[in-house]
Amino acid sequence: MKILLAPDKFKGALSAPRVAEAIAAGWTLGAPQAEFIHSPIADGGEGFCEVLKNSLGGEWIETPSVDPLGRPILCRYVWAPKTRTAAIEMSDASGLWRLHPSELAPEKANTFGTGLLIRDAIQRGAARILVGLGGSATTDAGIGMAAALGYRFLAKDGSPVEPVPAELHRIDKIHAPSPVSFPEIIAACDVENPLLGSRGTAAVFAPQKGADSKMVHFLENGLEHLSDKVTQELGTQFRNIPGAGAAGGIGYGLLSFLNARLEPGFELIANASGLRERIAAADIVITAEGRIDSQTLEGKGPVGVAQWAHALGKKVIAFGGSISTDPQLACQFDALVPIVDHPMELADAMKQTAKLLERAAARTARLIHLLNPSFSL
Repeated sequence: MKILLAPDKFKGALSAPRVAEAIAAGWTLGAPQAEFIHSPIADGGEGFCEVLKNSLGGEWIETPSVDPLGRPILCRYVWAPKTRTAAIEMSDASGLWRLHPSELAPEKANTFGTGLLIRDAIQRGAARILVGLGGSATTDAGIGMAAALGYRFLAKDGSPVEPVPAELHRIDKIHAPSPVSFPEIIAACDVENPLLGSRGTAAVFAPQKGADSKMVHFLENGLEHLSDKVTQELGTQFRNIPGAGAAGGIGYGLLSFLNARLEPGFELIANASGLRERIAAADIVITAEGRIDSQTLEGKGPVGVAQWAHALGKKVIAFGGSISTDPQLACQFDALVPIVDHPMELADAMKQTAKLLERAAARTARLIHLLNPSFSL
C-alpha cells in the first residue's frame, strides 16, 4: 500500500516534515509493509522554506542581511540550482520574532532585509523566487524591500526619503531601477486583506506590532499617500487586491514594485511539489495539523489536501492535536483522528507530539486492518 503523507506543522511543537516522519514511524508499527510518499505542506509562514527545500531538492544558503530595525543579522533561504529557484520567508529577516517586545517600533520597522535576500537570490541567478508572507514586524508596504532592490524614493525637494513607515507621507517621486528586470516572483499569501481601510494592513495588523490608535491612523494615511504616488508614478493600482495588505503591506509592494503575483500558500507549495501527481499515485492520503477547527476550513492546507484527494477518488485521514466538533469539518475528511490518548496539559502534549502522533498512527493502521482485513496494508 502506498500512503501519501501531506501534513502541515504542529505550530510550536513539530515541523511538517517531522510530523510526516512521526506518522510514518507509527504507521509502520501497525502495518510494516506500507510504502510512504512524503509531501509535507505549509502556508506562507513558519515552515514555508523547510517544506519547499525537500520538495525542490534545494539547499540552505546563508547570507548577511538586516533585521526590521536595520541591525546586521545572518539569514538563510532555500536555493535549488537545477531549477534556479529560490524560496524565501520574509519573516526570516523582517519578522516580529526578530524584535523583543520592548523594541517594537511600527514607525521604523521595515522590509529592507527581505529585499537583501531577494537581491542575493537574483545575483545567484534565480529564474524564479517564491516568497512566503507572514509574521512580519513591518507596515511599510514593501518600500524597504524595494529600496534594497534599487528603487529610490524622493521628497518634493529631491532629497532621498528613508524607506520606513514614518516617511511614507513624504514620498513625492519614485525612481525605478534601470532597467527594471526581475525574475518570476510568486508570493504565498493566505490572507485576503487589502492595503487600506477597516480590513487593511494598518487597521488589522499594526496593533500586533506595537501601534496604538494614533499610530494606526498615521500609518493608514502614509499608506494611502504611497498608493496614490505609486499609481501616479508607476501606473499601477493594487491597493484593493486581496492580499495586498499581507505582512504589513509587502503583498502590495511585491505587486507594485516587482511585478509579482500572489497565490494561496497551500496551492503554491502543492504545485511546486507535484502534490496532485503524488495523490494520484497513493492508495490512502494522510494529512494533519496541530488544531483542526473552523479556521482549517478557510483555505488551510489539510482541507486543500482533502479536496484534491477526493477529486481523485482517494480516502483521506486527518490527525490533529485537537479537533473541533464542527460538522462541516467532518464532511471534509473520511476520518478525523485526535492524537491525544489520555488527559494531559497542553504543554505536555506539545512536548510529546511526536510520540502521540506515532501512537495514533499505529492505532489507526491496526483499526483499518481490523475493519477490513482484505485491505492490504
